[in-house]
Amino acid sequence: MESFLIKALQLVVALVILVTVHEFGHYFFARLFGIKVNRFYLFFNPGFSILKYNPMKGTLQLFSKSDDQALATFQVSKPREPRPDGKPTWRDTIYGLGWLPLGGYCDIAGMVDETKSSKDLAAEPQPWEFRSKAAWQRLLVMVAGVLFNFLLAIAIYIGIAFHWGDRVVPYQEITEGMDFTDPMIKAGFRNGDILLQINDEDIDPRVASTGWDMIQPGAKVTVLRNHTDSVVLYPDNELLMALVENNTPYMTMRVPVYIDNISSNDGAAKAGLLSGDRILSVASDSTPSLSEFFPALEKYKGKTVDMLIRRDGADMTVPVEVNSDGKIGIQLTSPLKIYNVKDIKYGIIESIPQGWKKGVNQLTTYVSSMKLLFTPAGAKSVGGFGTLGSLFPNQWNWYSFWEIAAFLSVILAFMNIIPIPALDGGYTLFLLIEIITRRKPSERFLEVANMIGMGFLFLLLIYANLNDVIRLL
Repeated sequence: MESFLIKALQLVVALVILVTVHEFGHYFFARLFGIKVNRFYLFFNPGFSILKYNPMKGTLQLFSKSDDQALATFQVSKPREPRPDGKPTWRDTIYGLGWLPLGGYCDIAGMVDETKSSKDLAAEPQPWEFRSKAAWQRLLVMVAGVLFNFLLAIAIYIGIAFHWGDRVVPYQEITEGMDFTDPMIKAGFRNGDILLQINDEDIDPRVASTGWDMIQPGAKVTVLRNHTDSVVLYPDNELLMALVENNTPYMTMRVPVYIDNISSNDGAAKAGLLSGDRILSVASDSTPSLSEFFPALEKYKGKTVDMLIRRDGADMTVPVEVNSDGKIGIQLTSPLKIYNVKDIKYGIIESIPQGWKKGVNQLTTYVSSMKLLFTPAGAKSVGGFGTLGSLFPNQWNWYSFWEIAAFLSVILAFMNIIPIPALDGGYTLFLLIEIITRRKPSERFLEVANMIGMGFLFLLLIYANLNDVIRLL
């Protein structure tokens, strides 16, 4: 229960940041072009608002249904009068916190959206309304949320690079190579292959999309096999589909079996094994990595078997008792202590290109993966809030939190620019058509398109969260 609450809290905090930045993008450009913003809300508020601040009246309300119905009202500043020239200011906006954490909204005057219909715009257009502005200005207002989310991701990645730097294990330093899933093996990879290059370029361990890049159609992957032969592989698109259907990682790091700590009174302690020993085999089964070690212990549980041990460069055979649970009472050494870990630090100037590169890589990787949604396996993989929450660790970790928040910001940016009515991308599409054809869609058309888009999005939301429930059950 505690881990669930920690995951949920991290998700909510991330959504607060991402939604606020997204809506502020719309708000910023609207105000830049002199457009009035009626309301600026974090989360939706059907029925009531948790908080509502009216700068013009100087009031802050708690649990407010309307200006006259609230649990408590505080006068936090003196009332203000509108500007004599009628131009809107930031005080003409009501700022609020809703209770339904499905997003947020920026209610822009003179715009058909989820808060207004064409009937609400029956009066003559005013110069401070969205509909009165030039098409290019309206376009910038609509893409601003997406732009701000992407820039936020870049800023987070820059901060991560500056504060934490990079701590990586270069693929070439993973001396035991990688373990591959069945589709990867069918495509020509072999367990123990050491990755060297993709498309004739050395693999950068800081790039998170390596696994994705190496299975793209036409990719050229060079590996070192058996520590002697350089082998070139060309995975194809069938491999990609198989991996999606299996919904498993492409590969995992092979970790040699080194003992870190030993429990007293168990098989390893009785056999005289020591911290730093490497286990090379269990009976006749070679155990170059944990992938072979655990099945071997399971095979010989409840028995005493000879194990080949390497200590200080010398090999010896020692009889070791394996208990009925398939354990010998050891704690294994972390791969970060075994392999040559590379710590990379960046100054503030160096962090900027690193953050930009990571943001662009995450965006291109996510965009390229979207085609998988149109496959049966991809459709089943769609998830809702449960899937998003599962991305976060069980314990609060600032590095992981910011990494995941940046990734979600990239997702939010891309998903919002998809040309579906009710999303920023739908409005953007209509504005581009208007700029090209010089014909403005009617407000009634925009209202109907918006209703269809909202209906589709609600169905998609229900489907995604239903998938989470099915996976949980």
